[in-house]
Amino acid sequence: QVQPVESGGGLVQAGGSLRLSCAASGRTFSRYAMGWFRQAPGKEREFVAAMSWSGNTNYADSMKGRFTISRDNAKNTMYLQMNSLKPEDTAVYYCAASNMPTTVVGNPFYGMIYWGKGTLVTVSS
Repeated sequence: QVQPVESGGGLVQAGGSLRLSCAASGRTFSRYAMGWFRQAPGKEREFVAAMSWSGNTNYADSMKGRFTISRDNAKNTMYLQMNSLKPEDTAVYYCAASNMPTTVVGNPFYGMIYWGKGTLVTVSS
């Protein structure tokens, strides 16, 4: 069983930065895709970014250029560096671990079967 655990959320002013971390133990971390998702109040959960086992990345259009996903396989940890934050980035951010080595283009939720409990990011204007 894999249990991702997110950390690093908090309150930040618009234009600021935060780095989220996701520690995922329970299996060979480096063999599987991982992803970040978020859910704002009253909205559906949406895709943020994902990384395959080989390091290939993909991002939601609104995050490109501002967010960077990375992973440290030696530490079984994935990161999300968020820059130029906007009030509309306010959400609970979730880490997810896939049961596949790559993500599915056009369906980033597919295969993401292990989910963390989320960490709240609040961006003030």
